[in-house]
Order: sequence, then structure tokens, then C-alpha cells
Amino acid sequence: MATHNSYEIVIIGGAVIGSSVAYWLSLDPALRGKILVVERDNSYAKASTALSAASIRLQFSNQLNVAISKFGAEFIRNFRNLIGVRNGNYDLGFKENGYLFLANTIAQSETLRRNQAVQRAGGADTVLLTQEAIKSRFPFLNVNDISLASLGEHSEGWFDNMGLLNGLKLAAKSNGVKYLNAEVTAISSSKSKVISIQLDTGIRISADTFVNAAGPRAAQIAKFAGVDLPVEPRKRTTFVLHSHSPAPPKTPLIVDYSGVYIKPEGEYWMCACQPEIDPTVDFDDFEPNHQDFENIIWPKIAARSEIFEAVKVMRFWAGHYAYNTLDQNAIVGSHPELTNFYFANGFSGHGLQQAPAVGRGISELILSNNYQTLDLSDLGFERIISNQPFTERNIV
Repeated sequence: MATHNSYEIVIIGGAVIGSSVAYWLSLDPALRGKILVVERDNSYAKASTALSAASIRLQFSNQLNVAISKFGAEFIRNFRNLIGVRNGNYDLGFKENGYLFLANTIAQSETLRRNQAVQRAGGADTVLLTQEAIKSRFPFLNVNDISLASLGEHSEGWFDNMGLLNGLKLAAKSNGVKYLNAEVTAISSSKSKVISIQLDTGIRISADTFVNAAGPRAAQIAKFAGVDLPVEPRKRTTFVLHSHSPAPPKTPLIVDYSGVYIKPEGEYWMCACQPEIDPTVDFDDFEPNHQDFENIIWPKIAARSEIFEAVKVMRFWAGHYAYNTLDQNAIVGSHPELTNFYFANGFSGHGLQQAPAVGRGISELILSNNYQTLDLSDLGFERIISNQPFTERNIV
């Protein structure tokens, strides 16, 4: 027999975005025991969070994305102190080696210059490197075809993705947040609000506020409420390589102008690319695109450095981007008509690094009906309705 439960806030999706929203909300003592997170797979084995390259950068082309990641970097750097010893004393092992973006045309170089001006205005310390400067700092790279590069000196690099998720989740639970392993199968709503969700367990749950943090399945959840959301799963295959030549100290994450990127991971290297054909995929399609390495990645990295002329693929996996087809930027905030239905979706590969700031922002909207610290209004749902993209030139 179906049962009915009630909470003040229900968050659909318990990976890094949903758990960040839960964490920030749980800091309000009035909400102790009144927040529920519904997660369909509490192993997170196929979550975008778990399958991410786990990196963060400030090198974006608009100041809002710079500010979001600037806060994220500070949060990640101080994570152990912020969540407290009682929640595991997590150190996320933040390796601030930076991102190195390479350009080989006049147009690409001008884009790096424009982006650097935006980044430095937002507090980033991005520097531009000429071909000679790149050779001096990174002599293992072949940059004869490179006209300019940009490098983030601080607050860019990579970290422990599951450490971030698990720490946020434990902190939220210690503050009274409930986690339920179940799948949402239906949503009941009126013209102005969402009323309840139905779970595959037969339970119906009502709440005052609902948050869609369902990652690549966000459009499915939105559709249950009668809302069209331009978010779909796109597959990305990641490869781990072994080379006989170890990475030199302070090697950054290198983004080739072709879109191929590679970064050191201990004694190994991690690399990926945007596939030449990039369709939406089934929610359960995690079959790696093996051909991406031979056809796209290896020719680029082998030409970039002799380190990669002879490498062995140690392992590989496919994960999903929650891809916003309008502009590849996050969709954050409430629906203008279903005013108690909030979105934290469509991060297009940037969700892990943007989770701290977006979780904080959603909690501020719910608790005070306004952004209190960082104004995320430009990411609101209104642009989806009006079909007005929020432009970001620097998508990786």
C-alpha cells in the first residue's frame, strides 16, 4: 500500500549538485530534519560526478563563470575546515597546476587575449605566454605551431571528485538531511506549483519546495512537471595512459586548440576530447567510444610531446555530460510559473567545479527569495523561455 510523506524541501538527485544544495540548506538550523534528497543510485557508479575528470578552472570568457569557479576553488582548497572534522576531515588533494590553453591562429590568440582581460577583471591571475615563454616553462612540449597560450597560475587544477561528494553528503546528513534511494516516476503539479512526487517504491512525497538536480536525467524530471528543459546526455570517453616518461613537476592540464586535453595523474596521464559526432545518447549508454583515442587523441598528443609517442592505454570509461543544448551553461533558479520548482541543471561538463557556488545560490533563493552573495540571475530559466543564450566561448 502506498504511503505519503511530507518535507519542507525535496531535492531530486543526490550527486554533487544535489548534495551541495542540501549542504548549504542544512546550515539553517530551522531546516533540521526537513530536507529530503532522493537519489536513484546511491552507489553513484554512473553519476557524472563519479566519472568526471575532476578539474576546475577560472579561464572562462564571462565574469560570472569566473566568479563561480573562483568561489569553487576557495571552497575546495579549504574543504576540510569548512565541513568539519566530524564529517571525515576530508582533504581533497587540490593540485593547483593550472590549465594551459594553446592557440595556433590569430583568431584563437585574440580569443585568449579577450578572455584573459575578463578573467583578470574577475580576480583570476591568468597569464599569456608567447611561444618562447611556453618553451621556457614547458620544454617537453612541441609548440612550433602555437602562436599564444594562456595559463592559470593559481586556483586551477584537479582534486578528489568523490571526496567532494562524500564530504558534502556526510555534512548534510550530520545536519539532519535525509537521503532516500528511490527513483522519481511522476510529479503532481498545479498551474503555479509542484505539489508532490511519486517514487518507484510506491511512496508519494509532498513538499513546499522542489529542486531538480537530476544531472543528465534533468529533462525527464522536468517533463514530469510539464516543463521542457534543453538538457540531454552526451557521452564523453576518458582514457588513462602510461608513458615511460613521467610528467615534469607542475605540469598543467593542457588543452590543445583541437579540443583534446591531457593532464598528469600520478604516474599516469588522463585524456579526453569532444567526439567528432556528438549526439544525445540513451541514459544507460555508457559504452566507451574506443575510436576516439586512435582517431582523435593520440595523433594530437603524440605531435605535442615525445612523452606521448609510445603510450599504453591502461583503462577507459564513458560518462555523461548534462548538456545544455541552448548555450552549454548551467540553468539555475526557479521556474517563472512553477515558482516552487528550482533548477540546477545543464552544466555541460562544469558541474563539479560549479557545485559549491550553485548550491549556495539555490539555498539563498529558497531561504530569502534573492541571491545574497553571488548573483546567478544570468543563468536563470527565463533565458530558456526567451531562447536567449548566455554566451560562453571557452567550453571544454
